[in-house]
Amino acid sequence: SHADWVRPGIMLYGASPLAGKLGPELGLRPAMRLQAPLLAVRELRKGEGIGYGRAWQAPRDMTVGIVAAGYGDGYPRHAPSGTPLGLRGREVALIGRVSMDMLAIDLSGIERPRPGEPVELWGETVPVDRVAAASGTIGYELLCAVAGRTRHREATTGFSAPDT
Repeated sequence: SHADWVRPGIMLYGASPLAGKLGPELGLRPAMRLQAPLLAVRELRKGEGIGYGRAWQAPRDMTVGIVAAGYGDGYPRHAPSGTPLGLRGREVALIGRVSMDMLAIDLSGIERPRPGEPVELWGETVPVDRVAAASGTIGYELLCAVAGRTRHREATTGFSAPDT
């Protein structure tokens, strides 16, 4: 800030304005959580592929989940494998390419994952700044890119925006 003015900007969303610092490290809480349901859970054997052209190959036998969100919802299409997401308050990793309507996650270490469970794309478990950093962008871009087709709900009152 300079003189008598303050420009809070991205801090209003609970994200950090400082490179190398996350919002929670500055005492900020996210104002937005983006989540989508887990659609399916499958077992992959080492070498089996998923995604466009089955380009991503399982490095070991593993449990994977398909999430009902993709770049059509505002999740970054260029997010690489390993980008963090949240499930049950724990981090899980993106695997493979992000599709328009779906993405895949590594569910190794998650006990009995169930379709319908909410997966956090960013929010309390995974700050938007971490997703942005992994994707080579900034939190502003991700927060602004959330598509109109996503369902919006105000957490404190239960307000739901009409579906379009």
